[in-house]
Amino acid sequence: MKKYVFLLFILTIFLSCNDKNITFKDGVSFKIEENISYGENTSQKLDFYLPQNKDSIKGIFVLIHGGGWKAGDKSNLTYFTLSLMEKFPDYAFANINYRLADDHSFILPTQTDDIDNALELLAKKSEELKLNPKFILIGNSAGAHLSMLYAYNRIFESKHRTNVKAVVNIVGPADLTHPDFRNYSDYSFVEKKMIDATQPTPTDITNIDIPNPVFWINENTPATISFYGNNDQVIPLSQKKILDSVLNKNKVVNQSFEFPGGHLDWDNEKNAPIIINRIDEFLKHTK
Repeated sequence: MKKYVFLLFILTIFLSCNDKNITFKDGVSFKIEENISYGENTSQKLDFYLPQNKDSIKGIFVLIHGGGWKAGDKSNLTYFTLSLMEKFPDYAFANINYRLADDHSFILPTQTDDIDNALELLAKKSEELKLNPKFILIGNSAGAHLSMLYAYNRIFESKHRTNVKAVVNIVGPADLTHPDFRNYSDYSFVEKKMIDATQPTPTDITNIDIPNPVFWINENTPATISFYGNNDQVIPLSQKKILDSVLNKNKVVNQSFEFPGGHLDWDNEKNAPIIINRIDEFLKHTK
């Protein structure tokens, strides 16, 4: 458990396991629903956090964990979600799991399908609760890649892509074709298992281009804020420059920042509060 999160949890949050509510020190309270199924697979589950004051909800943050597309769990982002909730009491939150790839399954389109199915459930809940159905996708590492790809890609089934208001990309690979990404330690797995080549795709787009967020960027791409470590040995800082360049070329609202440290240092005691504040400022100026 990260130090800053531990302190936040001890000092500002009181959790009742009986009524499944979280109340922050300023009196803001959220109702918790854990492990809601959005599909038949046991991995297709999400945790949902709904503010008790539902009348002023601006949208829903959807958190998508990392883990190299074949590992990780929504629990890895639970405490970061709690930190966001304290900062954004007028949003609902969903922290999702998705089907992981292995030697017998592919990353795409399985994982983007899972995001779409999770958003379908959240859209229905929004309708029932009379909430704003606008989504903010926030992912780290592989989850950031999936967040961008879902919001940008126009091939995979994405019923709710147009309802994505913004993407928060934390150390996500934006161009898998770039030579710098080939140094990724598990590149051979990604190369073999990124996309199911048996799935039909338009004949004028290759399976090399389809998984790359930068390939899909145009003037309608959702606003994007990105964070990259200046000493990241997993996702090189050059990915930030590549993404910035294409977003700027297409006049997409965007910001990007470097934080001190490596791939996993974005949520440490020093960096996480700064990242959360940057997200807050960015969303205030995003329509």
